Amino acid sequence: MEAVAQLRQLLEAPPHRPAAERCGFCGELVAEAHAHVVDIQKRGLLCACRACYLLFTSPGAAQGRYRAVSDRYLHAAGLVLGPAQWDELQIPVGIAFFFYNSAQQKTVAFYPSPAGATESALPDRAWDEIARDNPVLTSLAPDTEALLVSRLPNHTDAFIVPIDACYELVGRIRRHWHGFGGGERVWAEIDAFFALLRERAG
Repeated sequence: MEAVAQLRQLLEAPPHRPAAERCGFCGELVAEAHAHVVDIQKRGLLCACRACYLLFTSPGAAQGRYRAVSDRYLHAAGLVLGPAQWDELQIPVGIAFFFYNSAQQKTVAFYPSPAGATESALPDRAWDEIARDNPVLTSLAPDTEALLVSRLPNHTDAFIVPIDACYELVGRIRRHWHGFGGGERVWAEIDAFFALLRERAG
C-alpha cells in the first residue's frame, strides 16, 4: 500500500519546471528569449542579459575571448551548392551548419543528430570551391554566425543565422527524436523551424 501511495504522489505531482536561466556573467535572471555570447576558448554559449551582451559587441572586448552572437537572419536563396558539391562535403545527413572557428582558424561543419551536434570532417578543397562560388559567405562573422543548409527531400534551403539558432535546431531534434527514423514529430519540428527562419529572414 505504501508503494501505491508513493506512486500516486508521483503521478499527481506538478510537472517539473526547469530553473530560470541566469546571465552567465552577472547572474541576473534573463527572459526566456535572450541573447547569447560565445566563449571562444571553451567553445561554449553563455546566456547574457542585455547589459552584459552589449559589452561584447565591440571587436576585441575581453581581449577577444567573448563575442556577442549576431541577430542577423539572411535567406541565402541564391546559394550555389549543387548535389555534386554537397556530396564532396561528405555530410552524412541532409542538414548541416558551417562556421569559421577562430581557435582552429578554419571553417568547420556540424550536423544535428539524436546525440547532439556532431562534427563532420570538412574537406578544405570542397569548402573553398563553395566559398569562391558564394561571395556572401565572406560576410559570416567568425564564431557567431553560421551557414545553415537543408538538403532534405521535402525542401532544399539555406540561411545565414546566429550560431545559437543552429543549436536551437539541434535541441529540438534531440528532444523529439523517436526510434530509428526520428518519427513524425521530429520532422514536423524541423519543418516548423525552417518556416520560422524564413519568417525571421523577412
